[in-house]
Amino acid sequence: MKLKRTHMCGQLRAPDAGKSAILAGWVNTYRDQGKGLIFIDIRDRTGLTQIVFDLEDASPEVVETAKALRREDVIAVSGEVRNRVAGTNPKLATGDIELMAIDIEILNKTENPPILPDDYEASKIAEEKRLQYRYIDLRRPRMQEILRTRHTLTRLTRDYFDDHDFLEIETPFLIKTTPEGARDFIVPSRLYPGQWYALPQSPQIFKQILMVGGCDRYMQIVRCFRDEDPRADRQAEFTQIDLEMSFVDRDDVIEIMSGFVTKVWNDMLDIQIGEIPVMNYHDAMERYGIDRPDLRFDLELTDISDLAAKTDFKVFTDALAKPRGTVKAMRVPGGAEKMSRKVTDGYSEYVKTFGAGGAPTVKFTSNGFETGIAKFLGPVADELKDRL
Repeated sequence: MKLKRTHMCGQLRAPDAGKSAILAGWVNTYRDQGKGLIFIDIRDRTGLTQIVFDLEDASPEVVETAKALRREDVIAVSGEVRNRVAGTNPKLATGDIELMAIDIEILNKTENPPILPDDYEASKIAEEKRLQYRYIDLRRPRMQEILRTRHTLTRLTRDYFDDHDFLEIETPFLIKTTPEGARDFIVPSRLYPGQWYALPQSPQIFKQILMVGGCDRYMQIVRCFRDEDPRADRQAEFTQIDLEMSFVDRDDVIEIMSGFVTKVWNDMLDIQIGEIPVMNYHDAMERYGIDRPDLRFDLELTDISDLAAKTDFKVFTDALAKPRGTVKAMRVPGGAEKMSRKVTDGYSEYVKTFGAGGAPTVKFTSNGFETGIAKFLGPVADELKDRL
């Protein structure tokens, strides 16, 4: 008769001492102490439990099976839970207990594995190798943690939007091509030779139909497909939280999404982020030059166009002569001491990659403005200092 699991490998604790239990999972480590005892750690997605085989008390069949165990063998073990004889192992959640094995069953005997699911060793293995043996790499604690985190976030997302009266509605994957930002992936049709389906870059048209159709609030955790070159935040297929609302204004959207972000940080990381500040587009662009500023840096832009117009610095005057031309400055606290000429010259070259002509710099010390464009700032030095 096959052993049937009664507990997960990361579940047993000190109050379970004296109980019978059956665990199933992978052999994580094997240790023959040479004193009539064999120790193994058995692993599943919840954690590890130490198993002890007493070679004197166990049956010959159990002893023979235990001695043949190797890493990544899949086994089921039955026995009695007891407090650890050698004392608590603080590194394990199950470190207060161990399972004295009475019976064992090998569910699958492994061949010598090409890699081991070990977080420490993973850093020494080439990513291509880990991807080749993905089914083994996924057994690592870190990979299991990532999968659990994604599951928890998905469940939280569904619960939150359900509480706010959203309907989760699936939209088709095989569609007619629609004009969007990237190229479509196409799928040939078997029924209609020479014709093709496209994979959706987003559910854009479908969610518009749902809103016109009176669904009112729609949500979907959806796969999107875009045939474009990979970049830092995009790959060929990805998942996004997609939603629409009817009969709302901007403040309603901000309230819903702020509540969602707050809940994610609180429930996932136990961090209270408080009220999320709201900034309009104009202020964001004026103060930070981007519509998604990272406020942790707090390096704001200050419009000094009126001061720049009083100088004879050609870079400023040329910029101001253009339609809607402006001159802005950024104050970097401590930059006069910490930023060398090499660093500031590097920033000047960096901004050119975004179409800027450069980044004129000046240092402010106890002696006033020095180096860089200091010689052009004489007429406005005091005003510039006060402005920044």
